[in-house]
Amino acid sequence: MNDFMQQALAAAARSAPPWLEPLQARGREAWSKTSLPTRKTEAWKYTSLQALQKTFSAAPTQSAGSPLGDVPLPELSGPTLVFTDGHYRADLSTTELPAGLRLVRFADATSDQAERIAAALGSAILPGRHVFAPLNDATLTDGVFMDVPANTRIETPVHIAWLTTGQHESISVTQRLLVCLGENSGATLVESFANTATGGTAFTNGLTELLIGRGAQLNHYRLHLEQGDVVHIGGVHARQEADSVLNGFHLALGSALKRIDLVVNQQGPGAHCAVDGLYLPRGTETVDYHTCIEHAVPHCTSRERFRGIIADEASAVFNGRIHIHPQAQKTRAELSNKNLLTSNKAEINTKPELEIYADDVQCAHGATVAQLDPLTLHYLRTRGVPRDEAEVMLSYGFINELVEAVEQAELQAFLKPLLAHRFARDSRLTRHIL
Repeated sequence: MNDFMQQALAAAARSAPPWLEPLQARGREAWSKTSLPTRKTEAWKYTSLQALQKTFSAAPTQSAGSPLGDVPLPELSGPTLVFTDGHYRADLSTTELPAGLRLVRFADATSDQAERIAAALGSAILPGRHVFAPLNDATLTDGVFMDVPANTRIETPVHIAWLTTGQHESISVTQRLLVCLGENSGATLVESFANTATGGTAFTNGLTELLIGRGAQLNHYRLHLEQGDVVHIGGVHARQEADSVLNGFHLALGSALKRIDLVVNQQGPGAHCAVDGLYLPRGTETVDYHTCIEHAVPHCTSRERFRGIIADEASAVFNGRIHIHPQAQKTRAELSNKNLLTSNKAEINTKPELEIYADDVQCAHGATVAQLDPLTLHYLRTRGVPRDEAEVMLSYGFINELVEAVEQAELQAFLKPLLAHRFARDSRLTRHIL
């Protein structure tokens, strides 16, 4: 067992509610038997875990009044829960909830809620699909349970923010979110991960489970805004029942390393999943998205659209897999990955996959890698647009379709200037797109 795995187990000795202790024990045992992936591991062949070869420790208890500085966060009209350096911040959170919504911290769960949470945790994660899930279990002391009862529609978005502030150097943070939507219910959920400009070194082990009941609809937005010397190994695991809908949007700005696994398991006929994603590494940053849609039953549909813009000497990985089981007849599935390299030293490894064991299906997949079109760039320059500004316009135009498809208006208003300024470090270059 290497140094990182040993120190991770040492950090697992944190106190937790008594009902979480069996989960912690199972996590410690499973993690002690786990081998970290290497470049010889197929799912990690393009991504190095060298960034984990540092000393990470749990953040000490944080005082409620500690400042956030310049952490970028969307301002949404619904309830918000804020965690900084792994600790809940009541002074920054909203306690008023819409009728019907239950938003409970694990640490505050009643005995009935604790029983439900303990029974549901891990149920959406397919065996062997998340290497760092045992570590998440072993170090779990708190999390969030979002419960929407049957036939309940939550109209305002729920925002859960996980932040690192730079007050504690080289910290390890465990994030866990469990979402249960009852039959014919509906909700919008926004998860954001961010750090201050002086956020220091941090390792986030993030895990979200989405249990979507029959006929329910969840709009899920997951924003990875961390930058700098931050490592985030995360996963989103969803289980869909019959006639349910999952609409997802993922954004990853670059940092030292971001690896996100997205697995959707369609367990009921008529389920539909639509996921859009953007990744924008620059400098020497690395972003890695691995997605898998499991079509396990007939009459389900899915659509994935991921786009990446890779700049400077950054690298990105996209591996999208559609797995259609033998009994999943009448499936329709589409997967598209498009990438734009704005530097000769930028790198992308993309691999769309179809694994089909049924014969009555409609499937399509594809990937492209390109650079800025010199003819289009020349056209803009001949119309009086400076080169730097023209490059910003073309880069933003490459992802604008997915940004415009974000139905949550408050979130779209947050994303547009954030992304525009990501391409134009001089804000004057964004005048044509904002």
